[in-house]
Amino acid sequence: MFEPRLRHGPPGWPQEVPPPDAGEWQAAAVTWLLDQAPPEFRSYAVVRHHPLLLAWLVAHHVRAQQEALRAARSTARRDLSQELPPEVAPRLFDVLDREELRLRRLARAVDLLEQAVRGRRFVPRM
Repeated sequence: MFEPRLRHGPPGWPQEVPPPDAGEWQAAAVTWLLDQAPPEFRSYAVVRHHPLLLAWLVAHHVRAQQEALRAARSTARRDLSQELPPEVAPRLFDVLDREELRLRRLARAVDLLEQAVRGRRFVPRM
């Protein structure tokens, strides 16, 4: 019996990156990870040349963004209620909800890439 190849990687895998069983997938992963990282990361050769280090740093960066978002949500009314009209609040919380979802998806994708760089192989399920 043969083992089927992954076409797009496991659920949550970034669409821009070929699956880990494809040739040259790590180069695409590095490009994608650099797109998720602060622009300064591109200037650090050690980060660009070591995909595991890059994935690890981006994972920390995403977690920091998630923490900042939680802090913003918890203080938004107190910090902004005097300066912004009340009708802005629902739109602000909509933005925070959308950003939370985006960061959750991003964290999943970065985690999958880090696992793949560490050698984990993903087997499709039926």
